[in-house]
Amino acid sequence: MPVPPAFDLQGHRGARGLFPENTLPGFLGALAVGVTSLELDVAVTREGVPVVVHDPALDPDLTRDADGAWLEGTGPLVIGLTLDDLHRFDVGRPRPNGATARTFPRQQPCDGARVPTLAAVFAATAAAGVRIHAELKTDPRNPGLTVPPARMAEMVLAAARAVGAGSRLAVCSFDWRGLAWLRRHRPALPLCWLTDAETEADAALWWDLPGVAGSTPRAVAAAAAGDGVAWAPVWAPDFVGLSAEQVAEANALGLRVMPWTVNAPADMARLIGWGVAGLCTDRPDLAHRVMRDAGLDLPVPA
Repeated sequence: MPVPPAFDLQGHRGARGLFPENTLPGFLGALAVGVTSLELDVAVTREGVPVVVHDPALDPDLTRDADGAWLEGTGPLVIGLTLDDLHRFDVGRPRPNGATARTFPRQQPCDGARVPTLAAVFAATAAAGVRIHAELKTDPRNPGLTVPPARMAEMVLAAARAVGAGSRLAVCSFDWRGLAWLRRHRPALPLCWLTDAETEADAALWWDLPGVAGSTPRAVAAAAAGDGVAWAPVWAPDFVGLSAEQVAEANALGLRVMPWTVNAPADMARLIGWGVAGLCTDRPDLAHRVMRDAGLDLPVPA
């Protein structure tokens, strides 16, 4: 299994501050800028193909139909579309003056980009050899929006193995049920335990970790522990509200801390000073400058 880099610069949805998110052009663009790993989101089509898209339904802020018209209202659920259906939609640029376009004005459009399969992303990034952090997009509150977490985990494993990329796979999720299944059945697989204020508040409902309330690092360490675990688990918290004390606690528990989604250089510099193991960012280009100033090795562009 590849050893994680000393500092992991992770491209969020590729590098969505610069390129269309969760697309092959976006992932290849992020590699050209220079990252050590790629983060992406997994949904499943009607026939059971893992594909790379953030939301269970197509986002009208990012999606045009076969005639070039922007989707209106809520888009169709991915689980209700075949792969052929899905590939009729263009996700290569944000809606003009929409939320994404306003947030990421430097994003370069790539008309004609489609929602890729997970297997296609592994194949396209094989030469670079980067690790792919695949987020299982399941939600305990809305189980009908996609397949169950264990089933999605199985599908992600199968997609990586089908193209000989099992050694480059890491799996992350806010819904820890899929991670718990993987910890039991694939203890050598690197896992990343995502948290935010909402999932922390819901811990008692589905984490089932008595005695660790009030300490998210302790909850992650308890959830990640198990016989045969062969990797240093990653805790990926929302950087907003994260404290130096929490980072120190996590490091003392043997966790690698990977905050998300950090785009401002001042925030990057502060977190690096606290001893995080990496950053998940939409702007790896800005992170390069901060890493250089901190004396960290920069990823080699691919």
